[in-house]
Amino acid sequence: MMLKAGVLGAGHLGKIHLKLLNQSDKYELVGFYDPIEENAQKVAEEFGYTKFNSIDELIEAVDVVDIVTPTLSHFDCAKKAIEKGKHIFIEKPITKTVEEAETLITLADKHQVKGQVGHVERFNPAFTAVKSSIANPMFIETHRLAEFNPRGTDVPVVLDLMIHDIDVILSVVNSKVKNVHASGVSVISDTPDIANARIEFENGCVANLTASRISLKNMRKSRFFQRDAYIAVDFFEKATEVVKMKDAPKNPGDFDMILQNAEGIKKQIYFENPTIEANNAILDELETFANAINNNTTPIVTLEQGTEALRVAHMIINDF
Repeated sequence: MMLKAGVLGAGHLGKIHLKLLNQSDKYELVGFYDPIEENAQKVAEEFGYTKFNSIDELIEAVDVVDIVTPTLSHFDCAKKAIEKGKHIFIEKPITKTVEEAETLITLADKHQVKGQVGHVERFNPAFTAVKSSIANPMFIETHRLAEFNPRGTDVPVVLDLMIHDIDVILSVVNSKVKNVHASGVSVISDTPDIANARIEFENGCVANLTASRISLKNMRKSRFFQRDAYIAVDFFEKATEVVKMKDAPKNPGDFDMILQNAEGIKKQIYFENPTIEANNAILDELETFANAINNNTTPIVTLEQGTEALRVAHMIINDF
């Protein structure tokens, strides 16, 4: 069934969401609301989308409210939509505070609506290609470096950039966070522009995350180390590298790569090249949400998971 969708916020990302909902065969785009009249008028004229005059009018007219507003207003927009019995797609970070996020979980439960958080890297084809190979990683290293863009500096770099990697890590490490150690440096903003965090999990896994928004080049790489395997994901170039080890055969071939440790145990190294299917990750996250609503299944990135990523992000910020 086609779901009626409306977008709150028609900024840079809001316009992308509008375009994708408009072309999706799972949604019927009803329109959008943006409080900046001048911007709203321009978007309506340029693209022909229907402009609503208030949040309440838009919410009344749809089944799904897609919230692409600044983080500070996420909670109020989502609360209004949920209380009217509407499903919500909400950009990351889910809300400004963990308390707000927990309130949304309770409300969504009470009003029997579904919610999904826009942690788009979960839909990155490089990550989805190897996710099933990541099993019990014990050391993870991530680098997310971005060129300076004044658009994102209203929030610390942890909430702007690092939260992507926090969410990805929490989705593959099956354990609770035990400790967080972090440091952050403000270079040109009032909040840290560069941050490093070390997350220790109860099962012994350690994740080391670095994020910067004043780099000279963009880089988004994660590396996962586990027993007998090393998996690298380049979220920016959409490429992967999977190196695995297995016990060496008795009679290795001439081209087999064999490693021998101090104890004399021999391992054969081999490379896997998973197929990476080109996709539009934002379209995928929106359409899988429609599937979850229509089939009454759990969304891929739940409100609870978005809240957990926010909770860890705040643990990092509070440790600066």
